[in-house]
Amino acid sequence: MKIFIVFAHPEENSFGASLLQRSIEQLRLDGHEVQVSDLYRMGFNPVATASDFQERRFPEQLQYDREQKYAAKGEGGFSSDIQEELDKLFWCDHLILQFPLWWFSVPAIMKGWIDRVFVNGAVYGAGLRWENGGLKGRSASLSITTGCLPEMVQPNGVLGDLRVILWHLHAGVFHYSGLDVYEPFVAYSLRYQDADERLRVHDAYAMYLGEIEGRSKVDFHDSSEFENWMLRDGVTSRTVGQLACEYKEFQRDK
Repeated sequence: MKIFIVFAHPEENSFGASLLQRSIEQLRLDGHEVQVSDLYRMGFNPVATASDFQERRFPEQLQYDREQKYAAKGEGGFSSDIQEELDKLFWCDHLILQFPLWWFSVPAIMKGWIDRVFVNGAVYGAGLRWENGGLKGRSASLSITTGCLPEMVQPNGVLGDLRVILWHLHAGVFHYSGLDVYEPFVAYSLRYQDADERLRVHDAYAMYLGEIEGRSKVDFHDSSEFENWMLRDGVTSRTVGQLACEYKEFQRDK
Protein backbone atom coordinates (compact mmCIF):
# COMPACT_ATOMS: atom_id res chain seq x y z
CA MET A 1 0.00 0.00 0.00
CA LYS A 2 0.91 3.64 -0.41
CA ILE A 3 0.56 5.31 2.98
CA PHE A 4 0.36 9.08 3.47
CA ILE A 5 0.82 10.29 7.07
CA VAL A 6 -0.08 13.84 8.01
CA PHE A 7 1.49 14.63 11.39
CA ALA A 8 0.90 17.61 13.66
CA HIS A 9 2.85 18.18 16.89
CA PRO A 10 4.86 21.30 17.77
CA GLU A 11 7.53 19.45 19.79
CA GLU A 12 10.23 17.59 17.85
CA ASN A 13 11.01 15.36 20.85
CA SER A 14 7.40 14.51 21.68
CA PHE A 15 6.11 11.00 22.19
CA GLY A 16 4.01 11.57 19.08
CA ALA A 17 7.16 12.20 17.05
CA SER A 18 8.70 8.96 18.31
CA LEU A 19 5.48 7.13 17.48
CA LEU A 20 5.59 8.59 13.98
CA GLN A 21 9.13 7.34 13.48
CA ARG A 22 8.20 3.87 14.69
CA SER A 23 5.24 3.80 12.32
CA ILE A 24 7.39 4.76 9.31
CA GLU A 25 9.89 2.02 10.14
CA GLN A 26 7.17 -0.59 10.63
CA LEU A 27 5.24 0.30 7.50
CA ARG A 28 8.36 0.17 5.32
CA LEU A 29 9.39 -3.10 6.95
CA ASP A 30 5.98 -4.47 5.96
CA GLY A 31 6.60 -3.44 2.35
CA HIS A 32 4.48 -0.27 2.20
CA GLU A 33 5.49 2.97 0.53
CA VAL A 34 5.31 5.95 2.90
CA GLN A 35 5.14 9.71 2.49
CA VAL A 36 4.92 12.09 5.46
CA SER A 37 3.81 15.68 5.83
CA ASP A 38 5.12 16.90 9.19
CA LEU A 39 3.13 20.12 9.27
CA TYR A 40 5.06 22.01 11.95
CA ARG A 41 8.45 21.07 10.51
CA MET A 42 7.24 22.09 7.06
CA GLY A 43 5.97 25.42 8.35
CA PHE A 44 2.66 24.64 6.66
CA ASN A 45 0.41 27.69 6.44
CA PRO A 46 -3.02 26.75 7.84
CA VAL A 47 -4.74 30.00 6.82
CA ALA A 48 -6.99 29.92 3.76
CA THR A 49 -6.49 33.08 1.67
CA ALA A 50 -6.82 34.37 -1.87
CA SER A 51 -3.14 33.58 -2.47
CA ASP A 52 -4.06 29.87 -2.49
CA PHE A 53 -5.06 30.33 -6.13
CA GLN A 54 -2.87 31.27 -9.08
CA GLU A 55 -5.84 32.74 -10.89
CA ARG A 56 -9.22 33.84 -9.58
CA ARG A 57 -12.65 33.27 -11.06
CA PHE A 58 -14.22 35.87 -8.76
CA PRO A 59 -11.51 38.50 -8.16
CA GLU A 60 -13.95 40.99 -6.68
CA GLN A 61 -14.82 38.82 -3.66
CA LEU A 62 -13.19 35.68 -2.28
CA GLN A 63 -15.57 32.73 -2.47
CA TYR A 64 -13.12 30.13 -1.27
CA ASP A 65 -14.95 26.91 -2.11
CA ARG A 66 -15.89 28.15 -5.58
CA GLU A 67 -12.31 29.17 -6.26
CA GLN A 68 -11.22 25.68 -5.17
CA LYS A 69 -13.62 24.18 -7.68
CA TYR A 70 -12.34 26.49 -10.41
CA ALA A 71 -8.72 25.60 -9.64
CA ALA A 72 -9.52 21.87 -9.41
CA LYS A 73 -10.83 21.96 -12.98
CA GLY A 74 -7.42 23.16 -14.09
CA GLU A 75 -8.69 26.62 -14.93
CA GLY A 76 -6.77 28.59 -12.32
CA GLY A 77 -4.45 26.34 -10.44
CA PHE A 78 -3.52 26.07 -6.77
CA SER A 79 -0.54 27.50 -4.92
CA SER A 80 2.43 25.14 -4.90
CA ASP A 81 2.05 24.11 -1.25
CA ILE A 82 -1.55 23.00 -1.78
CA GLN A 83 -0.75 21.20 -5.03
CA GLU A 84 2.08 19.26 -3.38
CA GLU A 85 -0.27 18.03 -0.66
CA LEU A 86 -2.98 17.19 -3.17
CA ASP A 87 -0.50 15.11 -5.13
CA LYS A 88 0.33 13.11 -1.99
CA LEU A 89 -3.35 12.72 -1.12
CA PHE A 90 -4.29 11.27 -4.51
CA TRP A 91 -1.10 9.20 -4.60
CA CYS A 92 -1.97 7.28 -1.44
CA ASP A 93 -4.10 4.21 -0.82
CA HIS A 94 -4.42 4.99 2.89
CA LEU A 95 -4.34 8.30 4.75
CA ILE A 96 -3.35 8.59 8.42
CA LEU A 97 -3.90 11.78 10.39
CA GLN A 98 -1.71 11.67 13.51
CA PHE A 99 -2.11 14.32 16.20
CA PRO A 100 -2.60 15.02 19.91
CA LEU A 101 -6.29 15.41 20.76
CA TRP A 102 -6.79 19.10 21.62
CA TRP A 103 -10.19 20.45 22.61
CA PHE A 104 -11.94 17.35 21.23
CA SER A 105 -10.33 17.96 17.83
CA VAL A 106 -7.15 18.41 15.81
CA PRO A 107 -4.50 21.12 16.29
CA ALA A 108 -5.24 24.28 14.29
CA ILE A 109 -2.45 23.58 11.80
CA MET A 110 -4.06 20.27 10.84
CA LYS A 111 -7.52 21.84 10.58
CA GLY A 112 -5.99 24.35 8.19
CA TRP A 113 -4.44 21.52 6.19
CA ILE A 114 -7.89 19.94 5.83
CA ASP A 115 -9.47 23.25 4.85
CA ARG A 116 -6.89 23.98 2.17
CA VAL A 117 -6.19 20.47 0.82
CA PHE A 118 -9.59 18.73 0.89
CA VAL A 119 -10.65 20.87 -2.04
CA ASN A 120 -14.04 21.37 -3.60
CA GLY A 121 -14.24 19.86 -7.06
CA ALA A 122 -11.73 17.09 -6.44
CA VAL A 123 -12.20 15.71 -2.92
CA TYR A 124 -15.85 16.68 -2.51
CA GLY A 125 -18.52 18.69 -4.29
CA ALA A 126 -21.49 18.12 -6.57
CA GLY A 127 -21.63 14.39 -7.25
CA LEU A 128 -18.59 13.82 -5.04
CA ARG A 129 -20.02 12.94 -1.64
CA TRP A 130 -20.13 9.96 0.71
CA GLU A 131 -19.87 6.64 -1.14
CA ASN A 132 -19.20 8.59 -4.35
CA GLY A 133 -16.70 11.04 -2.84
CA GLY A 134 -13.58 12.12 -4.68
CA LEU A 135 -11.36 9.86 -2.55
CA LYS A 136 -13.45 6.75 -3.17
CA GLY A 137 -11.38 3.56 -3.28
CA ARG A 138 -9.01 4.79 -0.58
CA SER A 139 -9.12 4.44 3.18
CA ALA A 140 -8.16 6.49 6.22
CA SER A 141 -7.58 6.28 9.95
CA LEU A 142 -6.73 8.49 12.92
CA SER A 143 -3.73 8.04 15.22
CA ILE A 144 -4.30 10.00 18.41
CA THR A 145 -2.31 10.71 21.55
CA THR A 146 -4.10 11.99 24.62
CA GLY A 147 -3.57 12.52 28.32
CA CYS A 148 -7.02 11.27 29.26
CA LEU A 149 -7.84 7.83 30.65
CA PRO A 150 -9.80 5.31 28.53
CA GLU A 151 -12.64 5.34 31.05
CA MET A 152 -13.16 9.06 30.49
CA VAL A 153 -14.25 8.59 26.85
CA GLN A 154 -16.62 5.65 27.26
CA PRO A 155 -20.32 6.19 26.43
CA ASN A 156 -20.96 6.92 30.11
CA GLY A 157 -17.60 8.60 30.74
CA VAL A 158 -17.13 12.14 31.97
CA LEU A 159 -16.01 13.36 28.52
CA GLY A 160 -18.55 11.35 26.55
CA ASP A 161 -18.23 8.65 23.91
CA LEU A 162 -14.99 8.87 21.91
CA ARG A 163 -16.94 7.84 18.82
CA VAL A 164 -19.03 10.99 19.20
CA ILE A 165 -15.96 13.15 19.81
CA LEU A 166 -14.38 11.88 16.57
CA TRP A 167 -17.55 11.90 14.46
CA HIS A 168 -16.75 15.24 12.83
CA LEU A 169 -13.52 13.73 11.49
CA HIS A 170 -14.75 10.24 10.70
CA ALA A 171 -18.00 11.35 9.06
CA GLY A 172 -17.50 15.01 8.21
CA VAL A 173 -14.03 14.69 6.67
CA PHE A 174 -13.25 11.07 5.79
CA HIS A 175 -16.59 9.50 4.94
CA TYR A 176 -17.96 12.63 3.26
CA SER A 177 -15.03 12.56 0.83
CA GLY A 178 -15.50 8.87 -0.03
CA LEU A 179 -12.87 7.25 2.19
CA ASP A 180 -13.37 3.94 3.96
CA VAL A 181 -12.77 4.68 7.63
CA TYR A 182 -10.93 2.32 9.97
CA GLU A 183 -11.29 2.43 13.74
CA PRO A 184 -8.66 4.76 15.26
CA PHE A 185 -5.52 4.02 17.22
CA VAL A 186 -5.55 5.87 20.55
CA ALA A 187 -2.62 6.17 22.96
CA TYR A 188 -4.09 7.06 26.36
CA SER A 189 -2.77 8.78 29.51
CA LEU A 190 0.75 9.20 28.15
CA ARG A 191 1.66 11.84 30.72
CA TYR A 192 1.39 9.21 33.44
CA GLN A 193 3.32 6.38 31.76
CA ASP A 194 6.91 5.32 32.32
CA ALA A 195 9.41 4.41 29.58
CA ASP A 196 8.46 0.73 29.51
CA GLU A 197 4.77 1.51 29.19
CA ARG A 198 5.47 3.90 26.35
CA LEU A 199 7.45 1.22 24.52
CA ARG A 200 4.43 -1.03 24.82
CA VAL A 201 2.38 1.68 23.12
CA HIS A 202 4.94 1.70 20.28
CA ASP A 203 4.54 -2.05 19.93
CA ALA A 204 0.76 -1.80 20.02
CA TYR A 205 0.80 0.78 17.23
CA ALA A 206 3.15 -1.35 15.15
CA MET A 207 0.70 -4.24 15.55
CA TYR A 208 -2.23 -1.98 14.67
CA LEU A 209 -0.51 -0.89 11.45
CA GLY A 210 0.42 -4.45 10.59
CA GLU A 211 -3.27 -5.36 10.67
CA ILE A 212 -4.62 -2.13 9.18
CA GLU A 213 -6.32 -3.66 6.14
CA GLY A 214 -8.12 -6.21 8.29
CA ARG A 215 -9.31 -3.86 11.01
CA SER A 216 -12.95 -3.07 11.61
CA LYS A 217 -14.45 -0.04 9.92
CA VAL A 218 -16.55 2.78 11.31
CA ASP A 219 -20.18 2.24 10.31
CA PHE A 220 -22.13 4.78 8.26
CA HIS A 221 -25.54 4.84 6.66
CA ASP A 222 -25.56 4.71 2.87
CA SER A 223 -26.97 7.85 1.30
CA SER A 224 -29.82 5.78 -0.18
CA GLU A 225 -31.11 5.30 3.37
CA PHE A 226 -31.99 9.01 3.56
CA GLU A 227 -34.92 10.89 2.08
CA ASN A 228 -35.33 14.66 2.31
CA TRP A 229 -32.09 14.69 4.33
CA MET A 230 -33.55 12.42 7.04
CA LEU A 231 -33.35 8.67 7.59
CA ARG A 232 -36.16 6.96 5.73
CA ASP A 233 -39.08 5.57 7.71
CA GLY A 234 -38.28 2.02 8.68
CA VAL A 235 -34.50 2.56 8.69
CA THR A 236 -33.14 2.07 12.19
CA SER A 237 -30.37 4.42 13.27
CA ARG A 238 -27.23 2.39 13.87
CA THR A 239 -24.54 5.06 14.13
CA VAL A 240 -23.51 7.55 16.78
CA GLY A 241 -24.07 10.39 14.33
CA GLN A 242 -27.71 9.79 13.45
CA LEU A 243 -30.37 10.24 16.10
CA ALA A 244 -33.21 10.47 13.61
CA CYS A 245 -35.33 7.76 15.21
CA GLU A 246 -35.21 9.46 18.57
CA TYR A 247 -35.91 12.81 16.89
CA LYS A 248 -39.00 11.44 15.13
CA GLU A 249 -40.32 10.05 18.38
CA PHE A 250 -39.78 13.46 19.97
CA GLN A 251 -41.67 15.15 17.15
CA ARG A 252 -44.58 12.72 17.45
CA ASP A 253 -44.81 13.39 21.18
CA LYS A 254 -45.05 17.17 20.75
